[in-house]
Amino acid sequence: MTVGGWIFLALLALLIWFAIAAYNKLVGLSQRSREAWSDIDVQLKRRADLVPNLVETVKGYAAHERKTLDEVTRWRSAALNAASPEIRAQAENQLTRALRSLFAVAESYPELKANENFRQLQSSLDEIEDTLQNSRRYYNAVVRDLNSAIERFPSNLVATTFQFRKQGFFELDRPQERQVPHVSFSS
Repeated sequence: MTVGGWIFLALLALLIWFAIAAYNKLVGLSQRSREAWSDIDVQLKRRADLVPNLVETVKGYAAHERKTLDEVTRWRSAALNAASPEIRAQAENQLTRALRSLFAVAESYPELKANENFRQLQSSLDEIEDTLQNSRRYYNAVVRDLNSAIERFPSNLVATTFQFRKQGFFELDRPQERQVPHVSFSS
């Protein structure tokens, strides 16, 4: 075989090696993003399971706060029935906002704040929210890496060939959600 033939074979082997490495990287990132979403899903399920107990506890003290309680229940249901991660993220963001309002309402009821059951539920929810925040951060980092690999040359050639798709971030869908909730008892 000639020198040109060896060079051609070496370049072909290098190209095949690159394609395999890029494909494996994309598969790994896709798996990590699914795993990260699964971690978020577990925490969201824990939170959704805790919400009815929290609502029932608050109902006993704040029966006239029906609108806030109904909103929490409605968004919990929407989150549990979401068809995709993007829709689930939107519903979960709304549930978070509704829960903030619920805790703001609870601030006006000293006997509720002193209730051991309520304090325990609030503590559990705080722990879940911290875990969710960490899980969301990890998920978004993995999605960022995956989306970057899908867009970067030359791995974008492998991504296009094997139909890897970009994934959406878990983020706030409305800037207003970054604001502290306002609760007013005047009608």
